[in-house]
Amino acid sequence: MMQEAQELLKKALALPDKERADLAGSLIDSLDDTVDENAEAAWQEEIVRRLEEVRSGKVKTTSWNDVRQKGRTLLHGR
Repeated sequence: MMQEAQELLKKALALPDKERADLAGSLIDSLDDTVDENAEAAWQEEIVRRLEEVRSGKVKTTSWNDVRQKGRTLLHGR
């Protein structure tokens, strides 16, 4: 990393969490050249589809405690 970038990083890391998150989002957005005009609509359709599956009973939800325990088991092999 170049000296200027290192200095910017040091300053950025000193920012409060919210400001660092906003800065990170802006930097990531600046790298994304292509904008999919249909992405938002596609996500809305997916959300509606998944919600209908849950409401109809086609899929079952999992409690946060079960998800957390499964994650711990996978991470720690217990």
